[in-house]
Amino acid sequence: MEDIKVRLEKFAAEHRMLSKGGLSVALVVTRHAKARGLPLDPNSLLTSGGGQVRGLGKSRVQAILKDHGVTRVLAEEGGRTSRGSVGKMEVYVRFLNALAEEGIADLDLIESWWVEKVRDFFAGEPFQLRYDPSKSLRHIIGDLLNQAKKRQESGPGATFAGTMLQHLVGAKLELVLGEEGSVEHHSASAADGVTDRPGDFVIEDVAVHVTTAPGEALIRKCKSNLDQGLRPLIITLNEAVARGLAEQEGVSDRIDIFEAEQFLAGNLYELGRFAAAGRRTTAKDLVAKYNAIVTKHETDPSLLIEERA
Repeated sequence: MEDIKVRLEKFAAEHRMLSKGGLSVALVVTRHAKARGLPLDPNSLLTSGGGQVRGLGKSRVQAILKDHGVTRVLAEEGGRTSRGSVGKMEVYVRFLNALAEEGIADLDLIESWWVEKVRDFFAGEPFQLRYDPSKSLRHIIGDLLNQAKKRQESGPGATFAGTMLQHLVGAKLELVLGEEGSVEHHSASAADGVTDRPGDFVIEDVAVHVTTAPGEALIRKCKSNLDQGLRPLIITLNEAVARGLAEQEGVSDRIDIFEAEQFLAGNLYELGRFAAAGRRTTAKDLVAKYNAIVTKHETDPSLLIEERA
């Protein structure tokens, strides 16, 4: 039988429960289970209007955390206004009921596990957008990527820089195309080589590859794109390396290669109509798009970006 903590890890990842709203739901529902026993009827945990989870609010969530010595505020609304909280409650109730049927629903252990995830959430502070109007847009974007690189250096095996770069590129593509749903996004862990996708993004006949460290495998993928009638475009932090590899394979004149910071900053002036206020608004729009993509496709909230006052 799988360890209960392993089951919790899988459940939390599959149902994206590690956001503020998801964690709040898990804490409140677990406390309901401790008070009422299992199995739970999900309908009994709905408010009279049926649109919210009973007891889900800041005071209740903070009271539970306080029992474990945690005093920081997880969410001002305790997840109450988070869309999808009812759905998260329902799938979590089914999960707890299944554990109860197997006789392994240790609710004290489960509650403590979720509290540890809250501590992890607080430990994973978001990246900071330091918007300084005296600095170039390229410098501001470079600062974000440097933050990701530094965090990656302190966590062997982590891919913060690559993940941030992929989703910043995806956010920029959405801004430029201007159509909701015009760009298909994926978790950064789902490499296109593994999933047989032509690239990280495919726009019309262009296969876009985003990488911090281009290698021979990437150039082979680009050659495959060419064989399929696609135009490969590489966006990378190591433009010189990518160009050198493309030259070795004799395809340097058939692959477009862009330096990442330049690519990301490239259209922000136009989108902001070259005005100072427009540049700041566009930078914020880029980050807002990025955060929406990360929230939907990644499970690590520390990948989010917030503007520093």
